[in-house]
Amino acid sequence: MAIAALSALDRRHTVAPPGYNRWLIPPAALAIHLCIGQAYATSVYKNSLVSHFDASLTSVGIVFSIAIVMLGLSAAVFGTWVDTGGPRRAMVAAALCWSVGFLVGAAGIAMGQLWLLYLGYGVIGGIGLGIGYISPVSTLIKWFPDRPGLATGLAIMGFGGGALVASPVSSWLLARYDPSFDASDPNAVASGAAVAGLFVTLGLVYLVVMLFGAWLIRVPADDWKPDGFEPDEVESKSLVTTASVSAANAVKTPQFWLLWTVLFCNVTAGIGILEQAAPMIQDFFRGDNGSSVSPAAAAGFVGLLSICNMAGRFVWSSTSDVVGRKPIYLGYLGVGMVLYAALALIGSSATVLFVLFAGVIISFYGGGFSTVPAYLKDLFGTYQVGAIHGRLLTAWAAAGVAGPLIINGFLDAQGTPGELTADAYRPALLTMVGVLAVGFVANLLVRPVAERFHEQERSGAETGRAADDVPSGGGVATMTRTEAPARTKSRQVLLTVAWLVVGVPLAYGIYQTLVETVSLFG
Repeated sequence: MAIAALSALDRRHTVAPPGYNRWLIPPAALAIHLCIGQAYATSVYKNSLVSHFDASLTSVGIVFSIAIVMLGLSAAVFGTWVDTGGPRRAMVAAALCWSVGFLVGAAGIAMGQLWLLYLGYGVIGGIGLGIGYISPVSTLIKWFPDRPGLATGLAIMGFGGGALVASPVSSWLLARYDPSFDASDPNAVASGAAVAGLFVTLGLVYLVVMLFGAWLIRVPADDWKPDGFEPDEVESKSLVTTASVSAANAVKTPQFWLLWTVLFCNVTAGIGILEQAAPMIQDFFRGDNGSSVSPAAAAGFVGLLSICNMAGRFVWSSTSDVVGRKPIYLGYLGVGMVLYAALALIGSSATVLFVLFAGVIISFYGGGFSTVPAYLKDLFGTYQVGAIHGRLLTAWAAAGVAGPLIINGFLDAQGTPGELTADAYRPALLTMVGVLAVGFVANLLVRPVAERFHEQERSGAETGRAADDVPSGGGVATMTRTEAPARTKSRQVLLTVAWLVVGVPLAYGIYQTLVETVSLFG
């Protein structure tokens, strides 16, 4: 029984039947990414954990750092396993790790054992983060060969939007579990029992939503292609290949390491602002009588950046389908350099300018994440793009350490937190201009992958698909006249339900964030 249940997760049991609507795949991917995107919402309960464990901010902040490092490592280690075994198996594994991570973390909070929080949310949850992040990517690209940037942008947008949902929901739950907790106060502290209850609730809810996404996911049959799509036309586009490169060969190419550098530089620069967003806007507008930006307005600014992060993942990645991957990264990095310099030199002259510069920079940060899978597909083909993407995400793990170290290192040398001004940030921001310049040059150097790295023509079994992946009848199924309307109607209902499951929470999160953001300009 158990073996049969596990075999149902294999790729060969998830091949889509004829007539399957490919627009069911984005909500399946969003169901995963909206859940694991909670990683960006840890600030909601960070002060509560500091108080509960009587620990430093650094000791508690390590939990997030461990999770991001494990994301990069697990994505690299399990990337090939995800590609060969299919998305459903990987999504179920991600759901279990992410949920168990919360439950183990809750036990650590309840028992006052910080190391259990490291193990649960950091290590186990971080493995779920990595597997979950890459699990739908190659499937989306195969379903949307005509619009890979749009497809990956839709899914990875969910990772940026996960915090928009998790932040207000977590504040609401903490207030329910601890009546003394004031959700409107960004410095409020909830009891340890309330945070443990929050972890249990999130762990169970995320398990259900992620398993729904895993149940929904399908892979296309080998001979499937979108109506009107001609694969031969792809060859005429610059840097786009129809050949295949394995993950093992990809890491031997200069193109992989150039893209690794591009992603590292883009993330390092963006995460520097995200990590310091609230204190940064207050420090930029600090005078003799304190900051003109209130804590509530600073919290609104953080929410606005979350919206920019999420929107950039969809808008810029979709735009790359039109202008190309290399030109869009020239924009992320080149325009980013100009904006960082402007932020450092004139950002303190007006709040509107500061918010505008920072918002566009963070939109480029998000766009860099969602565009890179399509860039990899262009250069290396679809054969093992998920595994290649997993290896590339080690750049994110490295940048997650480097970005905060650079910013915090400069700020520590400039003075005391809470007394800094715009002048203290200028050396760090101008350093980021240099970081982006390195990425800009690396992107300029990207060329098509040499033929010696291409794979020979492979059979279905060699590409990770068994011969019985294709439904009986060579992938062509027939329906009776009475079956067709009923099946079409059921698929339309499923499509509506799937989008409601991910769309309603996302709309709620955006609305709540916009309400908080009003105070920034009030």
